[in-house]
Amino acid sequence: MTKRRIGRSDLHVEPFCFGGNVFGWTADESMSFRLLDAFVDAGFDFIDTADVYSVWVPGHKGGESEEVLGRWFRKSGKRDKIVLATKVGAPMSPEKKGLKAAYIAQAVEDSLRRLQTDRIDLYQSHYDDPTTPVEETLRAYDKLVKAGKVRIIGASNFTPARLKESLDFSAKNNLPRYETLQPEYNLVERPKFEGELQDLCVKEEVGVIPYFSLAAGFLTGKYRNEQDLSKSVRGPRTAGKYLQSAHGPKVLAALDKVATAHKATCAQVALAWLMSRKGLTAPIASATTPEQLNELLGAVKLSLSATDIAELDAASA
Repeated sequence: MTKRRIGRSDLHVEPFCFGGNVFGWTADESMSFRLLDAFVDAGFDFIDTADVYSVWVPGHKGGESEEVLGRWFRKSGKRDKIVLATKVGAPMSPEKKGLKAAYIAQAVEDSLRRLQTDRIDLYQSHYDDPTTPVEETLRAYDKLVKAGKVRIIGASNFTPARLKESLDFSAKNNLPRYETLQPEYNLVERPKFEGELQDLCVKEEVGVIPYFSLAAGFLTGKYRNEQDLSKSVRGPRTAGKYLQSAHGPKVLAALDKVATAHKATCAQVALAWLMSRKGLTAPIASATTPEQLNELLGAVKLSLSATDIAELDAASA
């Protein structure tokens, strides 16, 4: 495996990022520990979570994923083997949200405590906060970087205009800049990222770490009809729209064809396609069993031909 540089920073990661939304939710603590150990033992190093994970679960208050990771760091002693990414800004409660300086200062301390670490490698704005000037947010991050609590910063779910505004302000005022962007991007969700946003990231060397890389499981091929949607807790809520879309079935057919040719799986092909895209650092995907994780990690060994990529591009256009 060849590590990829995160933006213009001095951090480098393997080209796959383990999505931590499942820790303490669809993967209990014991399974989460097994998955994390297997991930590191396989030579991987990039994990993404958020303070808000998993506030949507009845009885949860947010912070569950970070807490599981923190307990794993303490038990395993593997913190230094991980490039740790988390996020701030998504609503933890009606009062705890956004990107104002005072809230960021509070939220980072909460995340550090839950994670049982003294620094966050990549601290990301989970969503843009149009009520807060970019200057206030970036100066708040500057304080955290200077204090050694954060190494680099990133953005998620930003429009091209707001990302450019932030990058320009950082450049003019010698402040930390967003080294990464997390957009929703996969074979069935291309227009949101491709075009202006992708062009900006490539031009400014902003590393792209897309979420929903497997379209909530749709691109694994496990959802082929309406009955299949009951196979997981996320199926009816997320994958259903792809099944009913005009190009969803075409994409699955193309994935099947390419996967068969490479003796690979649909999930591996979908991730390999993302890894081949211009500007991509590492796609994010989650697993809840060791078998699933092993399958996903196999994507880094898959090299798609120009013909394969063209076929997938055409099916997903």
